[in-house]
Amino acid sequence: MLKLNRLVVAALAILGLAGCGPNKLETNVTSNNKDTTVADTKTNDYDLLVWEDKAKSNGIKEAVEKFEQEHNVKIKVIEKAYGNQLEDLRLDGPAGTGADVITIPGDQIGTAVTEGLVKELSVDDAFKRIFTEAAMNSQIVNGKVYGIPKAVETQVMFYNKDLISESELPKTLDEWYEYSKKLQEGKYGLLATWDQIYYANGIITAYGGYIFGLNDDGSYNPEDIGLDNEGAIEAVEYISKFYKEGVFPAGIIGEQGINVLDSLFTEGKAVAIISGPWNLEPFTEAGINYGVKPLPLLANGKHMGSFIGVKSYNVSSYSKNAELAEKFVEFIGNEENSKVRYEITKEVPAVAALAESEEVKSSESALAIAEQSQYAIITPGITAMNSVWSPADSALQTIATGSADVTSALKQAVEQIKADIAASGATQ
Repeated sequence: MLKLNRLVVAALAILGLAGCGPNKLETNVTSNNKDTTVADTKTNDYDLLVWEDKAKSNGIKEAVEKFEQEHNVKIKVIEKAYGNQLEDLRLDGPAGTGADVITIPGDQIGTAVTEGLVKELSVDDAFKRIFTEAAMNSQIVNGKVYGIPKAVETQVMFYNKDLISESELPKTLDEWYEYSKKLQEGKYGLLATWDQIYYANGIITAYGGYIFGLNDDGSYNPEDIGLDNEGAIEAVEYISKFYKEGVFPAGIIGEQGINVLDSLFTEGKAVAIISGPWNLEPFTEAGINYGVKPLPLLANGKHMGSFIGVKSYNVSSYSKNAELAEKFVEFIGNEENSKVRYEITKEVPAVAALAESEEVKSSESALAIAEQSQYAIITPGITAMNSVWSPADSALQTIATGSADVTSALKQAVEQIKADIAASGATQ
């Protein structure tokens, strides 16, 4: 088996622009240089407003307090699902209520720059070199830097060690299916939200489907969509049986599916789930005796794939204190503060020295992420990708609920994606 540092480097080497994780409910917290408490988001008694990812504010709490003391400023931190922050900034930025600093998935960088939502950063070459090359490149558009890499992530499998031992874990998705069928009502084997393209794509690509084809120069071709080809249809037919035959509960379909899936796992009703490193800290705090493994093999003998992503800190173009905001993102992104954030959140750091450290290499979760990264692909970092999520998710959900057959639902989704791309003028 390759060592973790080689696996992480190999995984990052395939990154260009990166994928986003799931959406969750929004929570508001603030740093007042003393404690983290619920706060009134309408007050303006702060110098910087920071939108941090869900359940990740503890990872920067110490750094925030240090920065406040060193610069004699006050910083307010609000937790928001990082996949939604750019959308919120579109509305809140012009209204003057948006954050100065946001954290977003790498696949949104291209859109953010095109729409003028994030500022160029003037970081020097020495600072850029502390990050893995590919992670830093995910924040560069047309030679300009627009963000500081925060963490690297991909989907993995969590399992409850109190319900199943490592030696008993099924190795393939077929074995998990058979294992799940034997469980009594109210108990589930392996659960996943395959009614979302973010999760289902790892199976679709393993069967030959794809979101966008590639041009000769390696760039994405938004006119070539492979979500309704023979391989994609076969893949979705395969996963649809988990819904049709009751292996998955009805509650994990739709907008709240991820929250239901997480609850079933923390309540000990699901033996295993497919999720990501964003749940390492919450599951630990919930007292779950969990293990982490790469995703299982598929029926066709291939490894289940996944999206791989880089999360970043970015400065809003609407910030009235942009110089201070840039100093802040550099501060929380440095090696010292990245190390603290990793120790608390367990998100695999994008800082090269930390990614190759013994502390990370000895982590079961980091090892699983690195191993799964070998079978991961990047999310297309082009504006046309914005037209994919909703139609693809809608198609998968109608299939999961039995409201439509696989072939017609996928073909309709592709037609909608093409229409949306044409209407938006997104040629790249």
